[in-house]
Amino acid sequence: MRVIEIQGGFGLDRLALVERPDRDPGPGEVVIAMRAASLNYRDLMTVLGTYNPKQRLPLVPCSDGVGVVEAVGAGVDRVRVGDRVATVFAQRWLGGEATRERARSTLGGPLDGVLQERLVLPADGVVLVPSHLTDAEAATLPCAAVTAWSALVEQGQIRAGSTVLVQGSGGVSLFALQFAKLAGARVIATTSSPEKAERLRALGADEVIDYRENPQWGARVRELTNGQGVDLVVEIGGAGTLAQSLAAVRFGGAIALVGILAGNAAEIPLTSIFMQNVRLLGILVGSRDAFEAMNRAIALHGLHPVVDSTYPWTEARAALEALGTGRHIGKITLGF
Repeated sequence: MRVIEIQGGFGLDRLALVERPDRDPGPGEVVIAMRAASLNYRDLMTVLGTYNPKQRLPLVPCSDGVGVVEAVGAGVDRVRVGDRVATVFAQRWLGGEATRERARSTLGGPLDGVLQERLVLPADGVVLVPSHLTDAEAATLPCAAVTAWSALVEQGQIRAGSTVLVQGSGGVSLFALQFAKLAGARVIATTSSPEKAERLRALGADEVIDYRENPQWGARVRELTNGQGVDLVVEIGGAGTLAQSLAAVRFGGAIALVGILAGNAAEIPLTSIFMQNVRLLGILVGSRDAFEAMNRAIALHGLHPVVDSTYPWTEARAALEALGTGRHIGKITLGF
């Protein structure tokens, strides 16, 4: 079978399409004929060597994919041949709290990822996907969607009447917007262009702030909330936006830290945190139990993820280059 590997060092030019032998499933395992994958910023960082410079190579990159179960090993009863399933990001995080051991079982590094025609995984490491989704839509769920679900529902505890701030128009932010609206929350979004603002409003954003026109957008959020601030900020930028998020969150509110697109090191104004009783929530995607709970909500409401574009999986380099430009709205996917 064909796979894409990072070979001999890091960089987009180190991606290679190679042959690996097919393997039958062992006890407790399934073989998945891959249909689609989706990209996360983590995947680009992994290929470039900035996510984990000590990652052993060769490595099959990318964690998020969907396919059809082609064969099952002895003792498998969670899924059957013919079922359409998605990968669980952390293969050994089935439920409960994250642990160091569970966090080290992630696909696309340190474990081989999904850019292979036939994927062998433990049956415990896959979930059934909602039937109304296309393959590309289903492939977007394992990281971005579960991260947003964890930030809003599992840890953020939003409810009808809450106010949520989302940043930008990437995968996590759009899922957070969609889940917040399902819960009956008000959503304020930040973005960088009129085109993206229009898309955010079409998805349900109640207010959109252009952060290029309003670099002190935290103050603008306060204005839009009668001086109170939002209940929850889904923090994508990291170091570069945290100060504005602290200005935007209400007393006793929460900031869910899920990304570092604007940097990963900064001076943190600690007084803004403890004097406002703000909770900082570190979000590490989520468990299989959270994934399945999210899928039930997606199926119940007929929610469709936002797919920006789809590339052939053998053109993963071009897709990763497109991801790096930041011009996409929603998820960039790969088709097999």
